[in-house]
Amino acid sequence: MGKLHRGTGFIVVALALTLTACTDDRPTAEDAAATLAAGLARLDVGQSAFVSAPASEVTDELATITEDFAPGSPEVSVAGVEETGEDIATATLDYVWHLDATDRDWTYSTTAELTRVEDGWQTAWNPAVFVQDLLPEEKLSLTSIPADRGDITGAGGEVIVTERPVLRVGIDKTQVSEAGQDASARELASLLDLDPDGYADEVAAAGDEAFVVALVVRDDADREVTDAQIDAIEGALAQPGTLELGPTRTFARELLGSVGEATEELVAQSDGALEPGDITGLSGLQLQHDAQLTGLPGLEVSTVSTDTAAPTQRLFAVEPVAGTDLATTLDPRLQTLGEQILADEPSASSIVALRPSTGEILAIANGPGSEGFQTALLGQYPPGSTFKVATTLALLRNGFTAQSPTECTEEVDVDGRSFNNAGTYPDEFLGTIELLETFAQSCNTGFIAARNDVTQAELAAAAQDLGIGVPASIGTPAFFGDVPIEAEGTAHAASMIGQGRILVSPLSLATMAASVGAGERVTPTLLAPGGATTPDAEQSDEPAPSSFTSAEAESLRSFMGAVVEQGGAQLLQDVPGEPVLAKTGTAEFGSEDPPRTHAWVIALQGDLAVAVFVEEGELGSTSGGPLMQEFLTGAAS
Repeated sequence: MGKLHRGTGFIVVALALTLTACTDDRPTAEDAAATLAAGLARLDVGQSAFVSAPASEVTDELATITEDFAPGSPEVSVAGVEETGEDIATATLDYVWHLDATDRDWTYSTTAELTRVEDGWQTAWNPAVFVQDLLPEEKLSLTSIPADRGDITGAGGEVIVTERPVLRVGIDKTQVSEAGQDASARELASLLDLDPDGYADEVAAAGDEAFVVALVVRDDADREVTDAQIDAIEGALAQPGTLELGPTRTFARELLGSVGEATEELVAQSDGALEPGDITGLSGLQLQHDAQLTGLPGLEVSTVSTDTAAPTQRLFAVEPVAGTDLATTLDPRLQTLGEQILADEPSASSIVALRPSTGEILAIANGPGSEGFQTALLGQYPPGSTFKVATTLALLRNGFTAQSPTECTEEVDVDGRSFNNAGTYPDEFLGTIELLETFAQSCNTGFIAARNDVTQAELAAAAQDLGIGVPASIGTPAFFGDVPIEAEGTAHAASMIGQGRILVSPLSLATMAASVGAGERVTPTLLAPGGATTPDAEQSDEPAPSSFTSAEAESLRSFMGAVVEQGGAQLLQDVPGEPVLAKTGTAEFGSEDPPRTHAWVIALQGDLAVAVFVEEGELGSTSGGPLMQEFLTGAAS
């Protein structure tokens, strides 16, 4: 059997290849090199590449060399074996380390000197056989170098999210006595409006030399916490840095999302792509398009001292590749306008604006009452009378005209259930009135009285032709609406006025309004052409073609114009610019008596389509109307 011989500066290891001397098929140097390569690739030379027990020392050394090196082990192959003398050979070994999921591999070659001893081979071991230029008492280190993250831009390429200065505010435990740490933590938490008990516990649980971040704050002119306030707390520290942020704390926050250290959940889901401490997208577009925005980190392989962990030499490096900007269609001015208008609304609320000619989404604003929920895109609510746009389209397709008579009564009974108009409905418009007036005054009973002239399937088809219930790939999750194709009796009657089981989002109603403005079904888009380089996870099948015509759109625009001229949205007459076309809506929900109501308004003005929603409002005209007036006025200025 082979023996392990110690000499000056190296260990001689006997390879596990021996045969009886009486045969001519003794192992060759090539056989020995292949056995050595296989053992090095496993980082375990004792199992098959080496035989004597001391070979475990080599395996232990390999484990030490690679203990902090994430890739683990290399691919090792024999590039060639050259016999340099009788029973002496030099083996060239090729190494390939797959450092990450890309093809940026670290490759190199080393040599091993082989000597035949009796019927086996020996190699003089030193770390350079495993890694080029590796010295005794050194090990490998792999460092990831973050790439510059791509920005998120809006209409016209205006930068929305980019690196902005921040302060990481916390307690440096080395700068305050142990006895004073609890008091300092509580004082800092109170200054930052955090839970004092929770933060004090975090500080207490951290290591003796830890810097425990309490909050990351924007370092701009609007910063409320001053340097003097922080400096007045013993041990408090404001560490400067940068973070990918929007122009303000609230700007499209639910849509854009945030960037920060990877959570345990994201690390677990990343299949090794993320490690604790990595900076990544945490929510919204930052998470959904993280691969594009992050780019490729740089990689650096170096050696460090096994005693001090100090770097000693760099062996390999690739530069980071900056992330690619994500281009959206958001108009920063309109987005800001929408958020400012909703700032004082206590209920969940939203304003969505589209450009009918292109389908570009210009604003996705949510009010503070939404409490972080993406009401504009994901909310699911009955649309109330705004759905009468689709109902009217279905009636027009079945022979109705603007002058067709409808019966607008105070009450209509359907299978024992009574339907009424809004309490503010004007008495002068009761009786037999034209469909145009029924629409302008939003007479519920007039539409319900026509329920036998339109099937539920025809209602659903009309809504779909206007974009409701038609999925679109906008680069982020969204609800596009749902109109059941089957409903009878009271359910069908309720559908005629946008109640029952019909559900929409503010986005889907803005899409309906945009379709009326464009004269064809509009497909909403949020990412500018070429704005995303990664596939959209929300990619949907091609929707059924729309049969909506420009002539039908022209008729619907006249109906919406009557709402402003003589109906429930007359306050929009004062909006400067082109005439405004609109439809208000109120949808009942809940079990209270009287029930609570959602307030809706949709509007068209030139090449702008807008939906306004208030989750707990009064009438669409009274709760939504002033918000729409303010938005359109601001958009026109």
